Formats: sequence, C-alpha cells, structure tokens
Amino acid sequence: MNQKDVENAGRRGISSEDVAAIAAAVTCVTVVGIGLSLSIPLLSIELERRGASSTLIGINTAVAGIASICTVPFVPRLATRIGVAPLLGLALIVGAASLTLFPILPGIALWFPLRLVFSMMLGALFVLSEYWINAAAPPERRGLVMGIYATVLAAGFAVGPLLLALVGTEGLAPYATGAALMLAGGLPILLARGLSPTIEPGSGRSIFSYLRLAPGALAAALAYGAVETGIFAILPLYGLRIGYDAQGAAGLVSLIALGNVVFQIPFGWLADRFNRGAVLLGAGLAGAAGSALIPLTAGNPVAFGLLLLVWGGIAGTLYTVGLAMLGDRTPANDLAGANAAFVVLYNVGLMLGPPVIGGGLDLIPPHGFALALLALFLAFAGALAVTERRRVHS
Repeated sequence: MNQKDVENAGRRGISSEDVAAIAAAVTCVTVVGIGLSLSIPLLSIELERRGASSTLIGINTAVAGIASICTVPFVPRLATRIGVAPLLGLALIVGAASLTLFPILPGIALWFPLRLVFSMMLGALFVLSEYWINAAAPPERRGLVMGIYATVLAAGFAVGPLLLALVGTEGLAPYATGAALMLAGGLPILLARGLSPTIEPGSGRSIFSYLRLAPGALAAALAYGAVETGIFAILPLYGLRIGYDAQGAAGLVSLIALGNVVFQIPFGWLADRFNRGAVLLGAGLAGAAGSALIPLTAGNPVAFGLLLLVWGGIAGTLYTVGLAMLGDRTPANDLAGANAAFVVLYNVGLMLGPPVIGGGLDLIPPHGFALALLALFLAFAGALAVTERRRVHS
C-alpha cells in the first residue's frame, strides 16, 4: 500500500461495517483473554497440587511460547484456504475442548502435548483477531482503534483471576468456565462472519523479510514481549528485595496493569495525529527514563507507585503503536503474515525478558532490575532511531 492509497483510505472515515467488524474481533479476543487469564494460574495451581516442581511448572508454561513460535507463521496460509472466520471458530472449539481435558487426563506427562495444542489455538486466535482489527481499521484511526483494543483486552485479562476466585480452582467448574468463555467468543464471529477479511495470497515472505519490511514495528513487539513479561515476573521479587512484604510486592504488578488500561487510548490517539515512528521512539525513551527513576523513587511508596503507573502504561504502548505502525508499513496482501511475525517476535521477547531482567537483579542487587530494563529500552530506542533514519533517507 503506497502513501496515496493510505491517504485515500484515510479520507473515507470509518463505516458502520468497519465498526461492526472491529467490534466482533475485539469482543472475540477479549472474551478469550478472560479465559486465558483464568487458565494460566489455574493450570499452575493444578500442577502444583499434583506434585510438580516449580521448575516443571515453568517448563510446562514455557510450552506456550514455543507453540506460538512454531505454529503462528503457518496460520495465514491456513486462513487463506479456509477463511478467517471459519479458522477462528475452529480454534475456539479445539481450544475449549483442550482446556476441559486438563483435569481429566491422569498424570502430568500428557499435559505437555495438550498444552502445546491449547497454545497453538490461542496463537491462531490472537493472530487472526489482530489481523482482522488491523485490516478493518481506517489508516487515520488505526492508532485509536488499536488503543481501544489493547485497553479492552487488558481489562479482560484483569477479569480472569477475579472470576477464578469466584468459581474456585478445584473440580471441573473452573475449566468449564474457561471453555464456555472461549466458546462465547465465537458468537460475535458467527454474527459478523460476512464481514471477516479475506487473506489474499501473500508474497511468501519469511519472518526475516518482514523484519526488513517493518523493522521498527517488529522491534516494538520484541521489546514489549521482553519488558512486559520481565516486569510481571521479576517486579514482585524486586519489591521483596527493597523491603515490601509479599502482598505489597504483588500489588506493584497491579499498578503496571492499571497503567496499561489507562494509557493505551491516549497514545493511540497521539499515534493518529503524529508520526507513529516518533510516538514509538518517545515511548521507548520515556520507558528508559522511567527505568532510571526506579532506584530514586523506590524508597517513597507514593512516588514509586505513581512512577509504576505511568511507566507501565507507557511501556504498554509499544504493542499498541507497534501494531498500528505495522498496518501502515505492510502491503494488504502481506498484513496477515506480518501480524504473525509480530506475534512470533513478541513470544521471542517473552522468553528472553525474564532471564535478562532476573539476571540483572542477581548481578547488581537490588537495582540491577531497573538497570536491565533501562538497557532494554535504550536498545529498542536506538534500533528504532536507526531504522527510522534509514527509512527517511531511502
């Protein structure tokens, strides 16, 4: 899509069909997000109940990232053959069935292939839903649409653990609840199946080709995967090291999550009115500045809490603005494949972030946590600045 095409598309505004299509995809992925955020702690608790070690639980959880990296690149090809809406429906059904099998299967060994299947379905759901949203969003409103999507999804992820507290963690009830939510996510897709986009045969690009096509957007996915997962996994440990009790340390993560909910729509709005590369670079530099301020504010609970709220929200915009930029920089027939590459790099970051940030905490206790995050944000900002400069001069 050239610049003239983007401008012409932008002038058409957003139609009622666009709104219906975007609403269907957002509703689907949000309901699935509730089920996912319910299932992740549920499966860990059940594994511990069955006698699994923390290491084994961690390995089983890591299967999710491996499954996405191995299978997501093939999702666009499959969707080209059978359609976006039918593949979404199939993924929802198989994912719901997989979830209900976890409490039924004896032992732990079978949980690994089952988790692989379950995670494959989740990867397909997110790739296709985000592609649908990106394809339906008019270019001039893409940042705002992605901001709304990220906000609703973050709220959905917050609901899952609360729902788990209501239904409990024993018996079939929590698994049936998660499966029912996944199946409910198929209702808006069924109603809007005639509005689902058609994936045109792409150019057969590899992930490395997409890196050359939209390097800044994909760097944002990698950075966000590393930063988000590292923060959620290591921030409670940092809180303990600086004197918080267990409850207070866990509460620090809630401030990050709240920031994610609050900041996505404002930054999406900014990304529609200013150069998206500049907004993304500003978010990366702000993330670096926030990381540098952590050791200075950690001794003051009020200042530290406000910093985490703002800093966490700005960090979350890497994903939102990165997705909007991806839609701008990618031709229509390559958008599904580019979305798949985006999810793959997010998952690569997901696996790299916790060891890097946890290693920083161990090497330079306690503020190595902040120093590692500072290094990650600066590395992202530097890489983005170089790629944007090359794009301007090419």
